[in-house]
Amino acid sequence: MVRVPKLTRADAAEAVRNPLAFIAARWTPTPRTVRRAALAALVMSVVIVVTGGAVRLTGSGLGCPTWPQCTDGSLTPTNALSYHSAIEFGNRMLTYVLCAAVGWAIIAARSEKPYRRGLTRLGWAQFWLVMGNAVLGGIVVLVGLNPYTVAAHFLLATALITVAVLMWQRTREGDGQPRPLVGKAVQQLVWFLVAASGLLVTVGTVVTGAGPHPGDSGEVDRIQINWEAVAKLHSVFAWIVVTLTFALWFILKAVDAPVGPLHRTRELFVVLLCQGAIGYVQYATHLPEGLVAAHMLGSCVMWIWVLRVLLSLRERPEATAEVPGLAVQTPVATRA
Repeated sequence: MVRVPKLTRADAAEAVRNPLAFIAARWTPTPRTVRRAALAALVMSVVIVVTGGAVRLTGSGLGCPTWPQCTDGSLTPTNALSYHSAIEFGNRMLTYVLCAAVGWAIIAARSEKPYRRGLTRLGWAQFWLVMGNAVLGGIVVLVGLNPYTVAAHFLLATALITVAVLMWQRTREGDGQPRPLVGKAVQQLVWFLVAASGLLVTVGTVVTGAGPHPGDSGEVDRIQINWEAVAKLHSVFAWIVVTLTFALWFILKAVDAPVGPLHRTRELFVVLLCQGAIGYVQYATHLPEGLVAAHMLGSCVMWIWVLRVLLSLRERPEATAEVPGLAVQTPVATRA
């Protein structure tokens, strides 16, 4: 039986002073563990978006009418409140699960050997985005679900997904200088695709702010614009994204690009077709809650795959360690 070593006073002081360094000195996760931790943070960042949409679609946005408490004098819902309070409070509690997932990703990245500062910084960036969005979520409640703050709340969650995707990708790469796998023209086309996708997501938040799902059963301000007209503009951007994706796939095939960008582009095209089908069906059926929730999930998946297409255009090998004082001797004939 192996005895567990006891912590000395010095160890306890070090754990209090710098807990991350204390854990990193005693634990070395496998690369697979680090990848799983980053993936868990990404999955939870999507889950929190979908559950936030469920709060709005069930009219539970003001189920807890104040923040950070649920009601004045009570952190949790009281018996006097309806089931909307349980839904809103449950979404708030999921924020702690998200924080735990991001925390695990930070600890795993900090403990990996050799230490990768950039990977740890991406973990901390997620943490501060979660904290900022939690505060913004409180502001959304305090201003009575103002549609502009709701849109900002969703866009900040999209920024969190962006950083989570980048960290997940970096866990599967080295720290060497990135090497492009395609030419400049293809890279520019993909950046146009990213920009169009960003506009597609942004216009989608305007549709949400003007549409028939205000987020609460009471009176809630809406964006004073014809939501059907904005929905048609949203579909125009969707077709632009689909066209750019198809053109990208065709060009990658023509230039005999590596399989990575080809596969990611093909997967994105399938995701866009599924998302478009859901969008047209929900519009034709007058926005039923279930299809709207599926469309929100599809929006997150679409954005993730757009980023995966962008990140597939380069590779990052392991960084090569240089030995100080060791120079490569070049023959005289070669120098000549």
